[in-house]
Amino acid sequence: MSIKTVQSIINQGKTYQYVDNGEPKQGGVKDVYFSPDKKYVVAFYRDKQDFNSIERLKKIATQYYESFFVKDPISGAFYKELYAWPTDVIEDGGRTGIIVPFYSQNFFFKKGYINNDLLKGEEKNGKWFASAKFRVASSRSRLDGSELGNWLSYFQVCVNIARGVKRLHAAGLAHSDLSYNNVLIDPISKTAAIIDIDGLVVPNLFPPDVIGTADFIAPEVLATKHLSKTDPNRKLPNRLTDLHALAVLIYMYLLYRHPLRGGNYFGAMETEKEEDLLMGEKALFVEHPTDFSNRNFKREYGENLQKFAPWTDLQKTPYTITGPYLKELFDQAFIKGLHNPMQRPTASEWEQALIKTNDLKLECSNPSCEQKWFIYNNTQNTCCPFCGTKYKHTIPVLDFYYQFKPNVWKPENQRLVVYNNATLHQWHSNRNIIRNERLTDAEKIPVGYFSFHNGKWVFVNQKLTSLSDKTEGKDIPIGSMVEITNGKQLLLSKEDGGRVAVISIANK
Repeated sequence: MSIKTVQSIINQGKTYQYVDNGEPKQGGVKDVYFSPDKKYVVAFYRDKQDFNSIERLKKIATQYYESFFVKDPISGAFYKELYAWPTDVIEDGGRTGIIVPFYSQNFFFKKGYINNDLLKGEEKNGKWFASAKFRVASSRSRLDGSELGNWLSYFQVCVNIARGVKRLHAAGLAHSDLSYNNVLIDPISKTAAIIDIDGLVVPNLFPPDVIGTADFIAPEVLATKHLSKTDPNRKLPNRLTDLHALAVLIYMYLLYRHPLRGGNYFGAMETEKEEDLLMGEKALFVEHPTDFSNRNFKREYGENLQKFAPWTDLQKTPYTITGPYLKELFDQAFIKGLHNPMQRPTASEWEQALIKTNDLKLECSNPSCEQKWFIYNNTQNTCCPFCGTKYKHTIPVLDFYYQFKPNVWKPENQRLVVYNNATLHQWHSNRNIIRNERLTDAEKIPVGYFSFHNGKWVFVNQKLTSLSDKTEGKDIPIGSMVEITNGKQLLLSKEDGGRVAVISIANK
């Protein structure tokens, strides 16, 4: 074992050290070594990099680094935690490499499998959290409960991934190989890290190095992979193929199955050809509303489908359990946009749909339910789709309206479902405050909370300066409470962008 020093090719005189024990950690195309203090890694490419590749790396570590993290310090601090972004390019003995900050300790298994420590200390590659095989009680590969989080954890993880893709696309970049192999996630801290940034695609400047990872390659890329790279009909990874991969990731993290890997049979043929048809030219959403030919998970899970229930049971856990906003986007991604890339939802649309869905959550009444939370389904018979337990409380639902013009209020297509101790925030009370990565700490503080008190639902005003009860015609000062009843209207803010909440009580 020895400590070696390497030189930056961007900053003259800048050096880095790494520990060479003769056994580097091997990725797909790089050999990875750790710095002595484990604050960064030195990753060498096994293949010689051409001029274009080195120029791409230098641009990522300088121009794009500056744009993403320095010019806008507020969002930059968020994105620095989200991306494993190369900070320098080095050369040593004819080998080209990059310097990448070390991942947070969140992204390493503390326990791993429930029955052994084989995964302990390994990276939390997203694939461990995207399949029913690693979470059902009867599976030998089950992860320990301390690693899994609950269903709600994955909504925030997906929000972070969507934000990461949104920011890349806003800069005119594409990841090109977005998959669960290139996203680390931690459901416990509800965080994600997007890795392998060094392969970014810059249209008309730096083409993609790879076509992607199986399960996440867009159908049009697979269907045309036999064509020459110079053929105008050949489809290569770009922003729109990222959007397919993002939709697949979100579906898998929320439903623990693949949206296309069903039971369609194309006749006797080689496995690779069958795979190309299943995920490419003949790709079909497993939950397509009118074509049921792909609704079978035997190819993936074998004959014993019940072992992986409820995730392999499309009657118990249809994609509609993710709520109306995500259902609409899954339709867009896997029905309208599956073979028509321009129809795919943007990363920003996924981000906002996930956030709005978070406002529809209810805690399961069964304390031993593994998922803990579910999304309100807008029916009078509200029960948890995972364990079947009937929800035991009444449910206040706040539908938001905004002022379209003086004295004309229009529905916002946004609502808040209330449970005991649910909180109200500025982004609920005022439509001009957008819930995204630019929120300040002050904007994240709740403005009030809901409580089931003495057999009644009440809202306690903590910070709203102009809250009023439109039904009763009276103001509700800070520090006071108002009873939440069916049909009541609350003006949450008199400021520009202030909303009215119209209340209905469900599950009576």
